Amino acid sequence: MSYVKKLKCLLCGIEYKPKEIKYTCPQCGDEGILEIIYDYAEIKKIFTKEKLKMKSEYSMWRYLPLLPVDNPAKIGPSKVGWTPLYEVIRIREDLGMSNIWIKDDGRNPTASLKDRPSAIAIVKARELGEKMVTCASTGNAASSLAGAAASVGLKSYIFVPQTAPSAKIAQLLVFGSTVFAVRGTYDEAFDLSIEATREFGWYNRNTAFNPYMVEGKKTVALEIIEQMDFKVPDYLFVPVGDGCIISGVAKAYKDIFSLGFIDRLPKLVAVQAEGCKPIVEAVNGDGEVKFVEPNTIADSIAVGIPRNRVMAVRDIKKSMGFGIAVSDKEILEAIKYLGTKQGIFAEPAGSTAFAGMVKALKEGKISKGDKIVVLVTGNGLKDVESAKKAGGEALIIDPNLEAVKETMN
Repeated sequence: MSYVKKLKCLLCGIEYKPKEIKYTCPQCGDEGILEIIYDYAEIKKIFTKEKLKMKSEYSMWRYLPLLPVDNPAKIGPSKVGWTPLYEVIRIREDLGMSNIWIKDDGRNPTASLKDRPSAIAIVKARELGEKMVTCASTGNAASSLAGAAASVGLKSYIFVPQTAPSAKIAQLLVFGSTVFAVRGTYDEAFDLSIEATREFGWYNRNTAFNPYMVEGKKTVALEIIEQMDFKVPDYLFVPVGDGCIISGVAKAYKDIFSLGFIDRLPKLVAVQAEGCKPIVEAVNGDGEVKFVEPNTIADSIAVGIPRNRVMAVRDIKKSMGFGIAVSDKEILEAIKYLGTKQGIFAEPAGSTAFAGMVKALKEGKISKGDKIVVLVTGNGLKDVESAKKAGGEALIIDPNLEAVKETMN
């Protein structure tokens, strides 16, 4: 059995038992996002630093006592997590910084961080005896759910905006999903998937609507904490769309702090595109999120109605962090820079946090001596067209050495 003690509504504060609720607070409707509360006193009895170090399971399931899993036998076969945390020496030297690390979560099975919450969604669906799962996504959450569902024989129904990158849609189709390409935005696809869930009874993995998704996303930060030997960075830069990932990062540090493994928390920095920055403006302003029409190359964070906005804004402000927005030009430059300097291939949303870190450094919001962690959330193969824009064109030559020499002059 899991160590989940209760689920608490962020709006009205009503608490529910784990078996009592499936998605959102009945009193507050779809806006009543639920937060998972653990029994840390019980977890402390069986989960220590020493026991963690002895574990040979190098995946997100290393942290099972901190995850909402009732039946571990329902965990799927795909290896999710334990992605590399690079101490990026060439970048550090180039920028004149003292301490910077990059977590490359594009190394997961379907090439994005979203494999983590999807792994949790599949466990919960199987525990409930569900046979069909669904979600709305700009692509990554969808492909991760489709792949995870295929690995255990569940059927997936996916809603994506028609404008989603072709590589992401191709993944869905290869994994055997029924794909609904919606003539509209991600936000419209999200609402439609909720309607379908209620109509057909499918198990829904949608960010924030399903309260367990933050718990899957937090495993990326649980790994960072352990990979840094429980030393806490000063700032952690996170790309933000719905706000679920940054709340997951906050939850991980809260969990580990509550267990006494660390003595402080990092400041969280939300990075969004200038063409879609509702959470950044809320964090830097009065805390109220105003909906926008997305306009950015970073499709994975092109979210005009952030579903996890209440939790995200709360967590960023509580950490004493801030928000920063970057242009599409800066996002593309970050893709090329990460590839050239470190061999990290990031999609636009994946490079956004790094672009934000560079901008924050230039503007004096952080210093060169700060300990910085940057989260890259997805691989560049997810959006090849953007990669081509960032990388430039190949040199077309005749098949002889003279042609090579001419292009080098």
